[in-house]
This record gives sequence, structure tokens and C-alpha cells, in this order.
Amino acid sequence: METDKRPPAGGGDGCLVAVIRIPVKIVAVLVVLPVRVVWELLVAGGRAVHRHLLGPLYVHVIGPALRGLGWLLTVLLKLVFVWPWAGLWRYVLTPVGRGLTWLGRGAYDHLLAPAGRILMTYVLRPLGGALAWLGRGGMRYLLAPLAKGVGRTAWALGMTLFVWPWVGLWRYVLTPVGRGIGWLAALVHRYVLRPVGLGLVWLVVAVYRYLLRPVGLGFVWLVVAVYRYLLRPVGLGLGWLAVGLYRYVLAPAGRVLVWAWHVAGLITAALWRGLKRVGWVLIGWPASRVYRHVLTPVGHAVREVWRTGRAAVREARATVRRALFGTPPVEPARSRARTLGSTTAADAAPADEISLPRRQG
Repeated sequence: METDKRPPAGGGDGCLVAVIRIPVKIVAVLVVLPVRVVWELLVAGGRAVHRHLLGPLYVHVIGPALRGLGWLLTVLLKLVFVWPWAGLWRYVLTPVGRGLTWLGRGAYDHLLAPAGRILMTYVLRPLGGALAWLGRGGMRYLLAPLAKGVGRTAWALGMTLFVWPWVGLWRYVLTPVGRGIGWLAALVHRYVLRPVGLGLVWLVVAVYRYLLRPVGLGFVWLVVAVYRYLLRPVGLGLGWLAVGLYRYVLAPAGRVLVWAWHVAGLITAALWRGLKRVGWVLIGWPASRVYRHVLTPVGHAVREVWRTGRAAVREARATVRRALFGTPPVEPARSRARTLGSTTAADAAPADEISLPRRQG
């Protein structure tokens, strides 16, 4: 177990650091070590549960169930939302659309197009020519003179109603009134607004010069004095206190906690290795020895006894059958020739059964 043996950065630690470090080490060892042991046990238990319970459960139960449920939902959704509409489109709408398209093309080619050409040739074109001839004559001898008279009358009426009254109003009413208002505004600006504006400017300058500027300078001096003789010393003192607290209290305590956590990890690892070694010595190694040197020979012996007993029972059953019913008839030569010289007689002795280890040996 290695501890932190780095030399201190500065000189020797003071009594304050030693007084803080020893209780912190004691508390860290008493608190951090059990927490680390519990944490390692929880991690090992979680890994074992995941490896031997949750993983196989998901692979062999939940995964196939989810895949089967997904396949069933896919089939149901296709059966409800895809296949009916696909069948409707493929076997109803597409043939009906093709039939309507063929019917429309036939009606247009053999009915509407010839009727339109006949109507255009024999009705609309002559009627359009007659209307054009009537329009040219009426425009030249009737509508043009009438339009000129109406236009002149409308111009005179519009000028009388909308132009001449407003021109007279602008020339004889608004222009004199505007000139009078401009003269009055010039008099008010010269003898009223300008003196009042100059007085207000003088007042603003006087207030700034004799009131706002001294008050501002006094406020700035007060702020500078408060910063220089109050806030800055207090801030420097607080900064020095924070630096000292961090350097002589928090940093040693943090190093002690890190060391305690490292030591707790090492102790936990050592305890875990010791428990594994003790478990192997007390349970694993005796179990493997018992399985190899006791259970395996016993199993082989039981297998040999079972095979020997089964062979003896077969022999006894064959002997009883021969004693009760006699030997079976000998196979004719014709059947022997058909079997290509194979031996199928019932009195042929069965081959001895040899165990697998002996045969391999």
C-alpha cells in the first residue's frame, strides 16, 4: 500500500495544518472506507445481477417478446391502414380511372372536337364578322360624335364643381389668412419665444455650473474615498483570508480526503482479493477436488455397472426366448443372396459392449 510521499511545496507545515489534518484523516478513514466498501459491493452485485439475471432475461424472454409484439403490431397496422387502401387503389380506383380516361378521350375525339369545329365554322365565325361590321359603322357615325359631346360636357361640369371653387378659395381666402398667421408667428417668436428660450438656457447653465457640477464632484470624491479607504482594504482582507483558508485548511483537507479515498480503494481491493482467495480455498478448490477425484470415478463406475447389468439382462432375455420358443428359422439361400452375404441369423452372438474410455484406450 503506497501513500502520498511527495515533499511539501514550501517549508514545514504549521501546527494549524497538523491539528486540522489528523481529525480529518480519522473522519475520512471512518466514513470513506465503509462507503467505498458498500459501493464496491453494490457494483459487484449489480454486475452479477446484470450478467446472470437481467442479460439472459432480456436475451431469452424480453427480446423475443418485444420482437414478436413488434411483428404483430406491424401486421395489424398493415392489415388496418395499408392493405385495404392498397387493394382499393389497385383493384378499384386504378381500373375506374383508366376507364374514365378512355371514355373521356373517346368522347373528346369523336364528339366534342367535331361539334366544336362545326360550331366555329358555320356559326361563330359568320356571327363575329357581322358584329365586327356593325361595330365599325356604329363607332364611326354614332358613338364618336356622342363621346366628344359627353366628354366636353363632363370637362366643363368637373371644372365648375371641383377646380374653380378650390382655386378661388386658395387665391382669395387661404393665401391672405396664411400670410397673416406667418406675420403673427414671427412677432411671437421675436418678442416672446426667443426671450423665454434665452432665459431658460441661462437658468440651465447656472444650475449646472453652481449646483449639479459641485454636487457631482462631491459625490465622485465620496465614492473614490469610500473605495480607497473602505472597500479596497476590506476586499484585500477578505482575499487574504480566502487565500489563507484555501491554502491552510481546504487544500490539506482535500488532499487528505483524496488520500483516504485512494487508501479505501486499495483496502477494498485487497479485501475483495482476500475474499476471492478465501472463497476459492474454502469452496472452489475442495469442490473441484471432490468433483475430479470422487464424483467422476463414481460416475464412471456407475456407468460401467449399468452397462454390464443391461448386457446381462439382454443375455438372460435371449436365453429365455430361445428356451421357450426355440431358435428362429434359418434364412434361405435366396434371401442370403439378396442381402449380399450379410449375416442376419438370430443365433449370431451379439458383439460385446465396450465402454467409451476402453475403446478409446
